[in-house]
Amino acid sequence: MVDRWQTYPVEFRGGLITNLSPLQQGVNAPGSARILRNFEPSIEGGYRRIEGYDKYDSNLIPPYGAPVVHGSSQTGTTLVIGNIHTTPEDGDTLTISGVTGTYTIASAGVTFDGTNNRATLTLTTSLDSSPANAASVTFTSTTSNYLALGVASWEDQAIVAKNDDVFSTTGSGYTHINVPNYGTVLVDGGSQTGTSLIVDGLTSAPQAGDVFKIAGVDLVYTVTADATVTSGSATLTIDPALDSSPADDAALTFLSTSREGAVKTRFAKYNLTGTEKVAIVDGTNAPALYDGSTFTVLNSAPTDVIGATHVVEFKKALFFGKGTTLTFTSPYADDSFSVANGSGTIDVGGVITGLFVFRQQLIIFTERHIQQLLGNTVADFNLQPITEDIGCIEGDTIQEIGGDIIFLGPDGLRLLSATERIGDFGLAAISKPIQKNMTNFIAANTSYTSTIIREKSQYRLLGYNNNIKQENAQGIIATQFAEQGGSGTGFAETRGIRAYVADSNYNATTEVVFFANDDGYLYQMESGNSFDGSNIQTTFATPHLPIQDPRVRKTFYKLFLYTDPQGSVNFDVSLKLDFDGQNVIQPTPISFANTTGVVGFYGTGTYGTISYGSKLQKLFEGQVIGSGFAVSFQFSSDNSDPPFSLDALTVEYGINDRR
Repeated sequence: MVDRWQTYPVEFRGGLITNLSPLQQGVNAPGSARILRNFEPSIEGGYRRIEGYDKYDSNLIPPYGAPVVHGSSQTGTTLVIGNIHTTPEDGDTLTISGVTGTYTIASAGVTFDGTNNRATLTLTTSLDSSPANAASVTFTSTTSNYLALGVASWEDQAIVAKNDDVFSTTGSGYTHINVPNYGTVLVDGGSQTGTSLIVDGLTSAPQAGDVFKIAGVDLVYTVTADATVTSGSATLTIDPALDSSPADDAALTFLSTSREGAVKTRFAKYNLTGTEKVAIVDGTNAPALYDGSTFTVLNSAPTDVIGATHVVEFKKALFFGKGTTLTFTSPYADDSFSVANGSGTIDVGGVITGLFVFRQQLIIFTERHIQQLLGNTVADFNLQPITEDIGCIEGDTIQEIGGDIIFLGPDGLRLLSATERIGDFGLAAISKPIQKNMTNFIAANTSYTSTIIREKSQYRLLGYNNNIKQENAQGIIATQFAEQGGSGTGFAETRGIRAYVADSNYNATTEVVFFANDDGYLYQMESGNSFDGSNIQTTFATPHLPIQDPRVRKTFYKLFLYTDPQGSVNFDVSLKLDFDGQNVIQPTPISFANTTGVVGFYGTGTYGTISYGSKLQKLFEGQVIGSGFAVSFQFSSDNSDPPFSLDALTVEYGINDRR
């Protein structure tokens, strides 16, 4: 046989495949990947290194709500605070509005009164000065980590739930939003003393656990029993006793309403009557509504709604899922549960794990079946089965992408797709190409969330396990290339995005993706070139390519790599010969980079030595060494360079005699 060089081209497409044998994959899907980690199958072609994430707000998500000083004239190392629903811990640090310094809670320095939402703290240093009553207390660090229970990307802000409170942020500090609005509440009559307080001006009834302050009166007060309102007036039972008698018509300012015991918190964005709102459920408390300024708790909701786990807007009503019961409000009324006005309940026959609106139908998921609710009002609502064999194991994995619903079933990712037949659905298992990865992913994690990146036709499934560190946190990427259906889906894996909750939305024309975990911060995905300052580690390995004949040895000479960089590029390429088998000597990795030369990158260039505006190097050429029957090319990087795409490669090789 004549020894001459030949060229073998490989176009990178197809995504991660792990359900084929090495030789089958090399023959039938040479452009796919056997490892594709922190790369994404790109709708623009090739495999693109994923973008990073940064802190959306550099401040901690407040761990204990919005605590305030309980009583003026405090001195020394003892500080009593109120309006706090979660126990602070030894070693936590805090600042106090109007008082100089940062203070640390001493060992065994917390006495917590959960009933009345107060804590007495012993500090390691004395107060620099006496704080004012109701001065804000801000915790700057915490000893323990607390999970962010929910996040919503809504208009120009993020809404995030943590412990027993809910906050909003536009990126520069958190605003406490679970503050009740009971109208203009005033003291009704002077000379009041003790643990009851007559007030008027109420538009709804204060609840046990609400916290307020009174103009001209020291201390902050907790409502200890649900109030009964008559003609706008009520007698509040409070703790502690009034420090002094308030003046008639002194104003009450409510500081918070309790969301204690909240678990995973979910949001529904809706507009029934021209006002954009968010409905909030947390699995324990009464649902709440927020319109950007007013937080309204549906305290009068029926038992089947208190503690709802899921909520969605459908047919101009809010639908709440709790257990096996689906409850809906009256049309165009997000706070009315009047049967006479069109509210109602439906038993769906299984514990609801997710609700999703799809093409004028409400899709109801349980762990074992999927149903659809047809119709427009209580008069013609009709519950119909879609499947009795497959359900959704986690509602936070349900998303719509490319005209299909994607969700996590017990066997992996599935698509719920409308077919040409009216009322019919397809139910495809799309993650079969990575079935082993999916099985390991489901087993390794205890909770799951998801988000979509619309501009990339991409779905991201993110796993959370308290025992898995950030650098090992797992995720699955699914990029949809076909207009509908799962046949054109390309998969990849992520490592290093640790998310317990996530959400995405458009703010004007910009897509914003948020996520949070238990480290105290809210992050924006698809932002920056690093994982909040840490390098992004990537690996992409081609299949083991037999290159025409798996029983003829080849000698490899040159590699040409076609890329689409956005800036500096640094990565290594390793040749894995003969299926990376035992006792097979593997060549030393070779490095590729475009950081040398005269191309300048903003912020890193040296004046006089580089030229801004020069074209980036896209074609990399390198000498390679190695001989084998099959070869896999493995690319790896560990840096904070801008994203780049690997589009294709060609390898020049010579064929040896058959032996």
